[in-house]
Amino acid sequence: MPLDSTREKMSAVDTAWLRMDRPHNLMMICGVLLFREPVELKRMRELVRQRFLVFARFRQRAVEAPGGAFWETDPHFDLSRHVASARLPGRAGQSELQRYVSKLIATPLSRARPMWQFHLIANYGGGSALIARIHHSYADGMALVRVMLSMTDASPDGPPAMPFAPEARARRESDRASGRSRNTLNAALKVGSILLEKGAALLADPAKAAALAARGSAFTTEIAKLARMPKDSPTRFKGAPGKAKRVAWAQPLPLSEVKTLGRALGASVNDVMLSCVAGAIRRYLAEKGDAVAGVTLRALVPVNLRPMEEACQLGNRFGLVFLDLPIGIENPVARLYAVRANMHALKGSYQPILAMGVLAAMGTGPKALQEALLHALSRKASAVMTNVPGPQQPLYLAGAKIDSLMFWVPQSGDIGMGVSILSYDGAVQFGLLTDRGLCPDPERIIARFGSEFDTLLLTTLMASWPRDGNLDPDEAAVAAGVFGG
Repeated sequence: MPLDSTREKMSAVDTAWLRMDRPHNLMMICGVLLFREPVELKRMRELVRQRFLVFARFRQRAVEAPGGAFWETDPHFDLSRHVASARLPGRAGQSELQRYVSKLIATPLSRARPMWQFHLIANYGGGSALIARIHHSYADGMALVRVMLSMTDASPDGPPAMPFAPEARARRESDRASGRSRNTLNAALKVGSILLEKGAALLADPAKAAALAARGSAFTTEIAKLARMPKDSPTRFKGAPGKAKRVAWAQPLPLSEVKTLGRALGASVNDVMLSCVAGAIRRYLAEKGDAVAGVTLRALVPVNLRPMEEACQLGNRFGLVFLDLPIGIENPVARLYAVRANMHALKGSYQPILAMGVLAAMGTGPKALQEALLHALSRKASAVMTNVPGPQQPLYLAGAKIDSLMFWVPQSGDIGMGVSILSYDGAVQFGLLTDRGLCPDPERIIARFGSEFDTLLLTTLMASWPRDGNLDPDEAAVAAGVFGG
C-alpha cells in the first residue's frame, strides 16, 4: 500500500522523543523571554506567521500508526490556538510567573494539533513575558534556540538580527556539510543496530557488554563502559517523580566577570558556572541535614552533533555525555578544578554518538526495548544540564527589547532535575527545573548560586599566586577564610 502523500515519515530519533512522553516527565522544551515593555498580541501572531511558520513542520501534527510515526499537516490549523495571551494573578511578579511556568511545564500539549504554543503574559512586572512550549520531537534545543533567534530583530523595527541564508546558498552549505553529517549519522545508526540486535541486555548486563567490547570496535567498547558505569550518589533528587514541577531562576551574572575569573583559573565559563551550581546544590543538601561528603551528582549533558551549516534545520541531531558534579568538595577552587578535569575527560568521547544511537534504537525497536534503554540511561544520572552560548548583542522581538531569556529541556525517564545555563547580551543566566515531590523549593538552590560565585571570586582574589600560575586550592581557601574540604 503506498504511503499517504499527506504524511511524512518521522525519523527514528524524533520518534524516540515522541514515544518518551510520560505523565511525570513530558518531552517538552520550554523557553521564557522577559521584556520591560508590553508586547502586542496581534504583532506577535504576525511575527509567528512570517518567521516561525516558514518551517512547514510547525503546521504538522505527530501521528503514531502501526507502521511507525508520521508528520501530518493539520487540516484545521488555527494560529490563535497556538499564540494566546494570559494574565498573572496578584502582583504579577517573578514568583507568580514562576508558578505559571511550573504549571505549563506539567501540562501536556495536545496531539490533535501541532505540538507547540506561545503564551504571551501581558501584565508581567510592568512589561511582559513570553513562554514558548515546543515538543522535543520537532527539534533539539540548539535548533529551537536558533529558530527563536531567527524571529528577533536588531532594533525595534528591524532588520532581522539573524536572518536565514538564502535558499541557494543554504543548499550549497548543506552539500558541503553533508559528508560530515552522514559520517556522524552512520556512526549513530551503527550503534543503534548493535543495540537492536543484542537488545537492552548489553546495557543491563556489564559482563555481556564487556565480552562484546573485547571483540569489537570503539563503539562497543563505549557501550561496555556505559554498562559498567555505577549510579551516582543516592541524594534526595533521586526517586519516582510526579506530575507537578517547579521552576526558578537567578539574577543574571555579568559575563565579563565570569570570563575574567575563568581566565585567572585556567577554566571556561562553563566550568565556572557548573562549579557554582555544584556549590549551591551542596549547600542546599547540607542545610537539609543530608550528608554531602563524597557525594557526586551526575548530569546528562546534550552535545550538539549538527554542523553549523545545518543550524536552521529541524529534527534532533545531538548526543549526550555523563558529567559528574563534585558536590562533596567544599573548597571552591578545588571544586572548580575537579569540574574542569571532568569536562576535559569527556573530550573526544564516543558517548554523544552512542547516545544518539541509543535514541535511534528506541525510536525503531519495540516498546519493551525502548523502556529498557530509557531506564538504563536515566538511572545513572540525577539531572539534565544544558549550556547555550547566546548572542551578545541586544535583540528585539515584536518591537520589544528582550531583557533576559532562559530555557529548559525535558528530563527523560525518572530524572527529576533540569539545569539551564544561557548567556545573552553580556550576562549569563542560571535556571532550575525540579520535580515538586523531590525538590519543592528550587529557589533555595537558586538563592545560593550568586553567593557561591562571590565565594569563588573572593577566594581567587585573596590568594597568593605562585610564579607558575597554578593556584593551590587549600592555600587560597585559607587566605580567603574559606575552609577547604
